[in-house]
Amino acid sequence: MDLNYEMMYIVKPAEQEISKQVNAKLEKVITDNGGRIKDVDFWGERKLAYEIQGFSSGVYVLLTFKGTRTVIKELDRVARLTDEVLRHMIIRKGA
Repeated sequence: MDLNYEMMYIVKPAEQEISKQVNAKLEKVITDNGGRIKDVDFWGERKLAYEIQGFSSGVYVLLTFKGTRTVIKELDRVARLTDEVLRHMIIRKGA
């Protein structure tokens, strides 16, 4: 059963191209596991509340998609292993 999810993640502040490459990688994980991308919103570089791995700012991206638990598990695993991702959070949306 496909449910609605949102994933917010923060990429190391670098060139805009790096965040697009990370996004393409994460989108591929979703689609390869049977999920569907609904929307991608690049918020741009913002100051962090506290330093993470020595960085005081990061590029925020909000990814909205539909998927199953399999998609979530694999997406979480890939995000943890991707060096450019400083933090990520996946939540299930209502309706």
